[in-house]
Amino acid sequence: MITVMGNIHSDRIEALRGLMAKNGWDAVVISGSDPHASEYPAPRWQQVRWLTGFTGEAGDVVVTMDHAGLWTDSRYFIQAENQLDGTGVELHKTRVPGEVPIPQWLEGRARVVALDGLCFNVDAVREIEETSGSHVEDIPDMLDALWDDRPWIPVTPVTTLDVDCFGGIPRADKLSWLRKWMLLQGVDAVLLTSLDEIAWMLNVRGSDIEYNPLVISYLLITQDYTKWFVRKPSFAGELDPDTEDSFTELTADGVDIEDYDAIYSGLSDLSAESSIRLFLDSSTLNHHIYSCICDSLPQDALIVGRSPVILEKAVKTGSEIEHMRQTYIEDGVAMERFLHWLETEVASGRTVTEWEASERLTAFRAEIPGYRGNSFENISAYGPGAALPHYSTPRVGSAVLRPCGLYLVDSGGQYLTGTTDITRTVPMGPCTDLEKEDYTLVLKGMIALSMAVFPRGTTGHHLDVLARMPLWRGRRNFGHGTGHGIGYYLCVHEGPQSIRYQPNPQPLLPGMVTSNEPGLYREGMHGIRHENIVLCREAGTSEFGDWLEFETLTCCHIDTSAVLPELLSSDELAWLNAYNERVYATLAPLLPSDTALWLRDKTLPLVP
Repeated sequence: MITVMGNIHSDRIEALRGLMAKNGWDAVVISGSDPHASEYPAPRWQQVRWLTGFTGEAGDVVVTMDHAGLWTDSRYFIQAENQLDGTGVELHKTRVPGEVPIPQWLEGRARVVALDGLCFNVDAVREIEETSGSHVEDIPDMLDALWDDRPWIPVTPVTTLDVDCFGGIPRADKLSWLRKWMLLQGVDAVLLTSLDEIAWMLNVRGSDIEYNPLVISYLLITQDYTKWFVRKPSFAGELDPDTEDSFTELTADGVDIEDYDAIYSGLSDLSAESSIRLFLDSSTLNHHIYSCICDSLPQDALIVGRSPVILEKAVKTGSEIEHMRQTYIEDGVAMERFLHWLETEVASGRTVTEWEASERLTAFRAEIPGYRGNSFENISAYGPGAALPHYSTPRVGSAVLRPCGLYLVDSGGQYLTGTTDITRTVPMGPCTDLEKEDYTLVLKGMIALSMAVFPRGTTGHHLDVLARMPLWRGRRNFGHGTGHGIGYYLCVHEGPQSIRYQPNPQPLLPGMVTSNEPGLYREGMHGIRHENIVLCREAGTSEFGDWLEFETLTCCHIDTSAVLPELLSSDELAWLNAYNERVYATLAPLLPSDTALWLRDKTLPLVP
């Protein structure tokens, strides 16, 4: 057994091994998620961070008596190697040729595997059991025994959305739609556990999870009642006033408010109902809750499948689309003001750090009416820092931006009228030939996907090659996906659609909003990503069927100073010039005069 001395994280791992020895566990698996399969868990469930020091959003840990490993994907390889140094934790790379996933790695290494069943979905635990052959012990809140100052489950004020003002569908109509779906599927009850699905169904928002306007809760719907299991924020023993108003509105629509922990008794009560058939989504339902359900209901009473809410939520309504178009214009104003400020400050010789730039961008967004915070932590990265796709900008000691090379900023806002996400790679001055070539090839991929026309039924997997081909021709690539769904004042990442090289059977549908963000990363040198958000829409019908295309929602210029025009086709050049001209025509009337003049210069046509 290898012990690394003098590191708080290696000490915590050794303490966990003591717990393992006491209980007869051969391995412990720690999830990077929470009881609701959230991508960004609240601090209480940031167990991987507490144990290992790794701060990425995607990562699971396995600890045995002689090994500790972190499994994560290419977005975090460089970050993980830096953060795990000195902890004794080995990096296991995922989504690469020859990878050995956790279930396969455990095979032959562990007879008894312990995990916190609250933080693993049903599918994940089943795969561990079936693949590794191990016996899995469910130990809820396992780390409580070691984590003295572990945060409590968060509880924040609950608000309801006014769909007449901000777009969407009334909750009564959504509940009616789901009950019709239940009748068609022959099920009597549906349990929703994914937080964005619950927020969408009830038209509620909160701030229990940073950057995500969600409320930690469960939702149980039958033909006769709707029960929302949620913590009730109070002050001096009294219910928060905004929450009280929201609960009154929900109650009027037939939603019963129950305590979060009453989910267990609520599910147990189902067993008293004759011939109940309960629908569950095993990809989001946690293993512990599922085990409790199995104790109350016979197996043939459980119908397992994918929640219908995921797809219904992903296809935006006409009112939501109109609001999002306007929101991306307002977000574009903030971006252009920021980019103008940035160029002016750096050119003047004033010291601007990555952190200061990030804070200034947030300040510009905060001036927009309806702003409710950022949609994720700003990625503000200059030079080598940008080679980490999910770079975490340090408050202290962040790099100084210089008038040369490339600066990457990936950011977004949460607004009452939509969620935004945009990446711009900014030439800060003279760039090397390699930087220009990389910059142009990534841009070619983004433009190719923007111009795509495709038959109905096409998946994002089919289109992914469009964004990669210019890079592949240059023997270059990137490891992350090309596109993810975007929520409507919800999570910045949502499904079921995606654009990536891994197969996903979900077709792209009119009304889906998805990112378009190819990239390229050279460790120790630079990183490049161009990201716009696109709306899938109808593109006409021919004798060959129905056709779809993308409308670009993002409204912020693409800097052409680092573009090599000779690498662009005439169609790509025409798209770029038309896009920049539209950005100028749309935003100039909304910008301060000096910023509008600067933008005019930035959006002049690029000539071959």
